[in-house]
Amino acid sequence: MKITEIREITLPISSPIRNAYIDFSKMTLSLVAVITDVIRDGKPLVGYGFNSNGRYGQGKLMRERFIPRVLEAAPDSLLDASGTNLDPHKIWAAMFTNEKPGGHGERSVAIGTIDMAVWDVVAKIADRPLFQLLAERYGNGVPERRVFVYAAGGYYYPDQDHGKLKDEMRGYLDRGYTVVKKKIGGASLDEDLRRIDAILSVLQDGQKLAVDANGRFDLDTAIRYAKALSQYDLFWYEEAGDPLDFELQATLRNYYDKPMATGENLFSMQDARNLIRYGGMRSDRDFLQFDCALSYGLVEYLRTLDMLHQHGWSRTRCIPHGGHQMSLNIVAGLGLGGNESYPDLFQPFGGFPDGVRVEQGHITMPELPGIGFEGKADLFREMRALSA
Repeated sequence: MKITEIREITLPISSPIRNAYIDFSKMTLSLVAVITDVIRDGKPLVGYGFNSNGRYGQGKLMRERFIPRVLEAAPDSLLDASGTNLDPHKIWAAMFTNEKPGGHGERSVAIGTIDMAVWDVVAKIADRPLFQLLAERYGNGVPERRVFVYAAGGYYYPDQDHGKLKDEMRGYLDRGYTVVKKKIGGASLDEDLRRIDAILSVLQDGQKLAVDANGRFDLDTAIRYAKALSQYDLFWYEEAGDPLDFELQATLRNYYDKPMATGENLFSMQDARNLIRYGGMRSDRDFLQFDCALSYGLVEYLRTLDMLHQHGWSRTRCIPHGGHQMSLNIVAGLGLGGNESYPDLFQPFGGFPDGVRVEQGHITMPELPGIGFEGKADLFREMRALSA
């Protein structure tokens, strides 16, 4: 049993939207196929992965460093103890060979994308949904197939007025979401408050709004927003300042006693640990948004979960960024608190397998081998073209 080939293609996921920091007009991602010599139904089993939006494709790094290291390793050295499946931890270690600590930004995305594809094919070889495999190996054996999801939207569009913003949010609510998210910090505070009021006017009982500054604010601005946002009952106030400014985050809790969220731009267990140590995050109300596809993959995410446990944090406080099916499987298999969702953006990579519906803010994971990409027809067309 061995990996015979690893392929990457860089694809556009451009969109005429912006948040407080970047626009997405030239956004790309890497799509990866890990091809094995395991034959099922007359064809080699293939695992697929891609990186989340907000970081660009990493094909050059993959081809120069990480893919060759996997392919040059002795095949038997990448197998699990039984010899009947690949071992994601050994493959991860092969990719990280000759890498120094620190400097996580871009290589963590490259490794995380390949790692996703590895876990996909490992679950397919085991003939299990990934969420079931994870529950058996790292959870309590019983996955939670009903997963909370929220709708991420509310970006700044050209010529979007408040009426169109309300229509966007109604569209999410009509599809079964109970929590929606909008961007802040890309307009004045007064205009952002008007946008918040517009959205709140269409919410019903049991429905909530989260807001996301995408790390835009300095401390004074973060505090001004915190004071203004305190009048609302928001689901959370997200990533007010630079993701590595732990002092800002710790100070902000003195001005905002309601839930906050951050972590999507921390790309290692060590950075996540520094957030827990020094960022003033409160385990009884705040949320952590680490995204495995950007932070060295599930192998590293498991280390992060172990660290959180050691610091007294429940896994239910983790609601990953990214809106992809890999995180959905982690949430279901390991008992996390929920997952981000992009109902209309970054297609075909966002969303759920065909036929999966949001009901009262939750989806039910389908019984599909691996991550379940084959269940989403428009996405699988792209994947199949890469591995053909």
